[in-house]
Amino acid sequence: MEVIEQSIKSRFDVTKSDNLRERKVHTQTSVVVRSLQILAVIIGLAAILMLFPGVERIGQSLLASAGIGALVIGLAARSVFANLIAGLQIAITQPIRLDDVVIVEGEWGRIAEITSTYVVVRIWDDRRLIVPLSYFIEQPFQNWTRTTSHLLGTVFLYTDYTVPIDAMRTELRRLVEADANWDQRVCLIQVTNATESTLEVRALVSAGASGALWDLRCQIREGLIRWLQQNHPTALPRTRVLMQPTDSPTPSTPSPENETKILEAHIEENTGGAGTLHEINDVAATPDNPPASSSPDEPGRLPDGAPPPPRDPT
Repeated sequence: MEVIEQSIKSRFDVTKSDNLRERKVHTQTSVVVRSLQILAVIIGLAAILMLFPGVERIGQSLLASAGIGALVIGLAARSVFANLIAGLQIAITQPIRLDDVVIVEGEWGRIAEITSTYVVVRIWDDRRLIVPLSYFIEQPFQNWTRTTSHLLGTVFLYTDYTVPIDAMRTELRRLVEADANWDQRVCLIQVTNATESTLEVRALVSAGASGALWDLRCQIREGLIRWLQQNHPTALPRTRVLMQPTDSPTPSTPSPENETKILEAHIEENTGGAGTLHEINDVAATPDNPPASSSPDEPGRLPDGAPPPPRDPT
């Protein structure tokens, strides 16, 4: 059987880029051969036992176990038979194939081997995850290459509100056109969110395989960050703090009423409360105390329009 298996697989090259059909044939061949091997062991063991006298009944029971009796024996070995049946389901429906890119239990990897009872998933860091066949029938998982190997990938950047979006689109186009991993299907820049301090900018690109997509995303991320640093450093995320001076009274010109009050308070302070500003002015205007001259050349001159002081009768 192994010779037949290798002969069939040799006709289908899984190393080429578009290998969906080849992987399908390899998967079906592996699962069917494993199932036939188990069935051949059961039938062979039963046939050998039937050759011995007195053991025919045991051989007949083993043969019957392959049919209706398998339901009874299956109660004791339900998990084993569940995996065998799951293997046949996988061979027919093919939710997974050899070299499929899957995410199982949060781990990213490829289907490396499919046996009669379990599947070996090769994790990206060369670890191996062993998963029962029934898991892929009963539990949800991600298969990135179920129908095609083409994938879309995202790169998120967080920038200031001053970032030039149109210029960033031009730079993204330049970066993907210079990268051989891009399959020329999708190249977009979109602002997907805005917070009080930053913009969330998403670059959406496409590639022909998951490995190429990973490399492309890393190159795009590095290229856009380098472009921002060199050409638009102010567009990188910043924290703004607005500083405002505290409210302080501004000097203003006092009104005439306030000037009078201020002057009266000053006079009262200097004269010990001898009188108000009006009283002092009245005293200064008596005949014995003529008002001060407005001109140093004309002492005792009255202001224009003021009546002359009365004469002394003596």
